Amino acid sequence: MASDALALPKTVTEESVLAVRHWTDELFSFRLTRPASFRFRSGEFVLLGLMNGEKPLLRAYSIASPSWDDGLDFYSIKVSDGPLTSRLQHIQPGDPVLLGRKPTGTLVLDALKPGRRLFLLSTGTGIAPFASLLREPETYEKFDRVVLTHTCRNVADLACGAELVDALAEDPLVGEIAPQRVTYYASTTREDFVHTGRITDLIASGKLFADLGLEGFDPASDRVMICGSMAMIADTKALCEGAGLAEGSNANPGDFLVEKAFAD
Repeated sequence: MASDALALPKTVTEESVLAVRHWTDELFSFRLTRPASFRFRSGEFVLLGLMNGEKPLLRAYSIASPSWDDGLDFYSIKVSDGPLTSRLQHIQPGDPVLLGRKPTGTLVLDALKPGRRLFLLSTGTGIAPFASLLREPETYEKFDRVVLTHTCRNVADLACGAELVDALAEDPLVGEIAPQRVTYYASTTREDFVHTGRITDLIASGKLFADLGLEGFDPASDRVMICGSMAMIADTKALCEGAGLAEGSNANPGDFLVEKAFAD
């Protein structure tokens, strides 16, 4: 825990690393202890970081575990010169990590209007909030079908998403229903794969829907969540608006939602 000489700000707690997994040279995930008082809605993000001298260095990270889980899971990229990730990528079980006390976010079920089909569109570590929502029972109470897309540069980068979907069958709360409701669609942009191309191009061309045997976005029944790079979010948002979907928020539920937090 924090030493007496470095008192923590009241806005954070110090948690312990429970596990770390390095998926590739550019991607890792880790699990932290969860304070008994920490409450959040599946899909939200929280500030996370390390002490930098006498001050905390914090960035927003989506929580990849569901609201009912005893621990807190996160995905992170590795940036050699990133102020935080250059250090965070070296954490080991037992190490301390700072956790903000107030999670928030836009990618929550309450911010969507009722619908029948939910599209979760992600690139890279943008899959994190959807990892949370896929294990949330309320997701399947509100939607009959969930389509998860995950686009990365290389095939190896898709492993975390593929494993996430495969593990749903063993999930203690949604294991009996999720495998029949979730459709997983992965694509790459730099290596050959069964599906190749940016998700925005796959949507715009209609290939995504053709591959899945679906029509395009239907504002009457389809709802969409988007999480990825800023450019991907902007382009996908434009496609949703072009299809007649209206952006929602916590205060005004709508047809689609975009993530508004980013890590370095």
